[in-house]
Amino acid sequence: MTQPVEGVSRRTLLGGFAAAWTVTWPRIVTAAERMSVALEARAESAALAPGRQPTRIWRLAGGAPVLRLARGAALDLTLTNGLSIPAALSGRGLAMAAPLIVQQPVGPGGRASVAAAVGGAGTGLLDLRLLADGAAAPIRPLPLIVDEAGPVTADRDEVFLVEDVRLKADGTALAPGTEAGDAELIYTVNGEIQPEIALRAQARVRLRFINGCQRAVIAIKIADIDAVRVMAIDSQPAEPFLARNGAVLLPPGGRTDVFIDMPAVKAPLPVLLHDGTSARPIARLAPSNEPPLRAAPLPPPAALPSNGLPDRLDLGKAVRVELAPDGPDWRPPAQFNASAPPAFQARAGRVVVLALANKASGARVVHLHGQPFRLLDRLDDGWKPYWLDTLALEPGQTQRIAFSAETVGRFLIESVATDWAAPRLVRWYEVR
Repeated sequence: MTQPVEGVSRRTLLGGFAAAWTVTWPRIVTAAERMSVALEARAESAALAPGRQPTRIWRLAGGAPVLRLARGAALDLTLTNGLSIPAALSGRGLAMAAPLIVQQPVGPGGRASVAAAVGGAGTGLLDLRLLADGAAAPIRPLPLIVDEAGPVTADRDEVFLVEDVRLKADGTALAPGTEAGDAELIYTVNGEIQPEIALRAQARVRLRFINGCQRAVIAIKIADIDAVRVMAIDSQPAEPFLARNGAVLLPPGGRTDVFIDMPAVKAPLPVLLHDGTSARPIARLAPSNEPPLRAAPLPPPAALPSNGLPDRLDLGKAVRVELAPDGPDWRPPAQFNASAPPAFQARAGRVVVLALANKASGARVVHLHGQPFRLLDRLDDGWKPYWLDTLALEPGQTQRIAFSAETVGRFLIESVATDWAAPRLVRWYEVR
């Protein structure tokens, strides 16, 4: 298993994933251009189980299955809300106005513009889940890709969005924040049930794993492929390393880019998702009928280009804050009050060390808006070789994270238990 969710035991993992689709990408803009992107929150029908009638779901749509952008581009996002609830747009991998603080929710039938900027290259996500607990239907997010400025040594580039759906006996899909009861649990990949993708032998494939599940920490493993090389996590390049036991762990909203070399096999390779109790197949990588792409595997890939984050953090002069990710100061997003005291404040340019102490009886997931962070070692004397924006915590566990407070403004912190019925909670912090 990979390091990013070191805070989650194997027993609490959900996961496993793989499959892909063929996408016709929209035109990629240059950094000097300004791009207008029309987003729509709308109701759709989806076939989520064999032999059943299509299920009503909600979706954030952007004109293509994946929004693909160039690094440095400026964006004008226009959100049209065709849902029956207010919509608050959140972005992972984009710099944009803070939801609920600067960016106010868009009411049903309304439309609003949100300015955003594309920073570093990586795999991101746009979603409307902040205000969706207990809604009439779950909401599907919109994956996004920000391309590197230079070439990357991969023959294929595939997005793998894993989502979980809870279906009642009458076929109704439940939104999170409600009791699931005996509702059937279904996992989809890019909106499909157990899709299959054909890959040529000796092809190097970049798989962009995205955990679009509502609450679940997931583990992803491709059968018979042990050399799964982690290249980027949460929209930031990592020092390349092999995933432990070939499995990739992802908290809700987490993204991990890996490189694999497709072996010469005769039968499809199952892609497995582990949910903490058992592994289940959710997709397959099938051998192509074409000849091998090359005679032998490529050498290990070089690291992806840096997004410009600092190589080192001065922990000795850091502002230190302990924060429990639940309690009376946390509120559901619908009850958020920006005039409430912040969880913490820091001056621009200072390093901040947050001790996240989960004192609850179950695992929790924390998402920090606005600033990527390092996961510190146990002795607080170093950090893992990657950046994160989301972290899962075991019950009773304290994890320390550190970041350089470079982006000035007010930002949300999200916290949620890894349980379908658990409410999403928020606080805010400020960089001055």
